[in-house]
Amino acid sequence: MSMNFESFNNFEIDVLREIGNIGAGNAATALAKMLNKKVDMEIPKVKIMEFKEVNEMLGGAEQPVVGIFLKMTGDLTGSILLILESGAARTLVDILMGKNDCDNKCTFDEIEMSALKELGNILAGSYISSLSTLTGLNIMPSVPDIAVDMAGAIISVPAIEFGKLGDSVLYIETAFIQGDTRVLGDFFLVPDMDSYEVLLRALGVIN
Repeated sequence: MSMNFESFNNFEIDVLREIGNIGAGNAATALAKMLNKKVDMEIPKVKIMEFKEVNEMLGGAEQPVVGIFLKMTGDLTGSILLILESGAARTLVDILMGKNDCDNKCTFDEIEMSALKELGNILAGSYISSLSTLTGLNIMPSVPDIAVDMAGAIISVPAIEFGKLGDSVLYIETAFIQGDTRVLGDFFLVPDMDSYEVLLRALGVIN
């Protein structure tokens, strides 16, 4: 059976939306533990979109962002891309490292990059964990790759990988609230082509 997200019906998309909701809740909990501060979240926006729309969703190809890319292995294979606007990434790093300058500079030193990579690992891992719990599938994340660049440049690398899999991605916009600060994270999930059927069978959507 040849599938991609565009072939999903409304019920199947609702199931994916629930995965997004649970994953965002897990991510907020993990983030609160990491920051040692209370973190709330807004109801995530979940939609199926074409990959060519991603740049526009991120504010344009020249928007400075931090991109964290992971591969999923195990019973379900595919890719996850987490995008943080550079100001949001700076805010999270400053909170994590107890800094108060919050100067929104777009550069990160080696320690800050390491902290961001761990942050991305925990957030993406929260989504993978919720997916694994809901499906009963054994899913493992790879060691994340991280880059700080313009959105267009960040997207161009996984675009080559995603392009092999189809034109559509599952987009989950997650907004975290810490005090007076709102931090937006954009998740893009693309299972490998053979994994769409595995995912739907595990969720009981198809026999």
